[in-house]
Amino acid sequence: MRRQLAFCGTVLLLATACGAPPSTSSVASTIQCSDAAAPHHAYVVVQHLLGAWMESCVGFTSPTVDGQTLMDRSGIEYQSEPVASGKVVCQVDREPAHFDQCFPQGRPYWALFVGSRSGWSSANGGYTEVVLSDGEALGWHYVAADDAHPAPPPMPRRLGS
Repeated sequence: MRRQLAFCGTVLLLATACGAPPSTSSVASTIQCSDAAAPHHAYVVVQHLLGAWMESCVGFTSPTVDGQTLMDRSGIEYQSEPVASGKVVCQVDREPAHFDQCFPQGRPYWALFVGSRSGWSSANGGYTEVVLSDGEALGWHYVAADDAHPAPPPMPRRLGS
């Protein structure tokens, strides 16, 4: 019995000493990219209400990629609803956990940004109307309902940078 306890204690000590250090970043240390070998890449950056953020990269061969295709190929979960001018996003990366409508009065919402190497700008229109070129990004930030001038999410870490 003592040998078993000593053995288990040694295994526990080694597992603790040799284990990976806890992550201090809110994103993975490597960039996940679908079709990474493609000549062009666009990014999706999602920042949650409490500040955690994530990003995804999508490779493409045409000169541009539209926002719908980028979101669909990013691997990031999202829910949208059709409106007269296209689609609106109700949920991204399972935030909010539940929703009955996309823009309930007095509740947080997803602000949309378009990013280039020079920085972020507010999107003109919905994500289905956005067209991105190589190196550009679609940014989502879940913000409080009373945030009239939401800040954009962090800029993506680009492949090869």
